[in-house]
Amino acid sequence: MLTLISFLVGLFTLSLSPSVETPAPSNLEDGVYKVSLSDSQIKWQAYKVTGQHDGVVNLSSGELRIKDNKIAGGNFEVDMTSITVTDLSGESKGKLEGHLKSPDFFGVEDHPKAKFVISEAFPMGESGKYRIKGDLTIKDNTNPIAFNAQMTEEGEMLVANADLKIDRSKYNVRYGSGSFFDNLGDKTIYDEFDLAITLKVKK
Repeated sequence: MLTLISFLVGLFTLSLSPSVETPAPSNLEDGVYKVSLSDSQIKWQAYKVTGQHDGVVNLSSGELRIKDNKIAGGNFEVDMTSITVTDLSGESKGKLEGHLKSPDFFGVEDHPKAKFVISEAFPMGESGKYRIKGDLTIKDNTNPIAFNAQMTEEGEMLVANADLKIDRSKYNVRYGSGSFFDNLGDKTIYDEFDLAITLKVKK
């Protein structure tokens, strides 16, 4: 498929955007903040020997827990049935989307949700940057991941941005992987794929 998922680093050696320093959110009340599904987005990019593919996948639920003006936890579910390819059109687009949803890749009929649960969040100075640790579950396979995230404010919204790299092979997504199959040649699909995540929650 593309190494889509190498959700979601080996899952996450993550580099962060934006690079411009912005002030951290302040005066946040303790509590649980629900993610705005309509304002949030997850973009994916996967790679193969002969090129790459891009697309999006939707969140189905999510929340951030705030305590003492800092991220204290959170959990998020991704609707894997919503996988969409954005760099193709027509028959090619439909064919790839169907393949990504098949048991060769994410098997969305049996595994319609992926999930990430924050276990620890460490503030990195006063700029709204965090080191996030947690568990990612895809196809009933759970692995720890760690990545950087940036929290900012946009009007009445808290915004969290993160760029991740995920190793799909850790989640039993092995189709076309040179790590498990020999002599694939130019049909090889790389194990790692990128996710660019923007989460928005209402204050």
